[in-house]
Amino acid sequence: MAPKQPNTGLCVGANRGHIVTKKELAPRPSDRKGVMAPKQPNTGLCVGANRGHIVTKKELAPRPSDRKGKTSKRVLFVRNLIREVAGLAPYEKRITELLKVGKDKRALKVAKRKLGTHKRAKKKREEMSNVLRKMRSGGGGEKKK
Repeated sequence: MAPKQPNTGLCVGANRGHIVTKKELAPRPSDRKGVMAPKQPNTGLCVGANRGHIVTKKELAPRPSDRKGKTSKRVLFVRNLIREVAGLAPYEKRITELLKVGKDKRALKVAKRKLGTHKRAKKKREEMSNVLRKMRSGGGGEKKK
């Protein structure tokens, strides 16, 4: 069978009907990601729940895409050096002040306003609380001269 031709907009003829432009929808993220139980090994039988030929799983070399997003030692070193030299940004100082007086929720709101997303804000608040913890323990609180 030939592929369907687009509608002509006429009420008679082979391709009659309204001309409609279809929207391309973005794929929706799965809400059930990781919900299913792990697959059981095959039994070697041709019937049943875990039917199928028994095979040994092939060991594959690690793929470069598996390393995507992992912070390298060099990048981590450079970031720590910059943080040590430059110190905190003004909004980060405000977040630490709010955390000092116990206003965690307000600190989250400030971070969200500056960073844009709730997830990034939570991460930043956690990072700033770790900075405060290090300062209190005496690990990273050197004063500049």
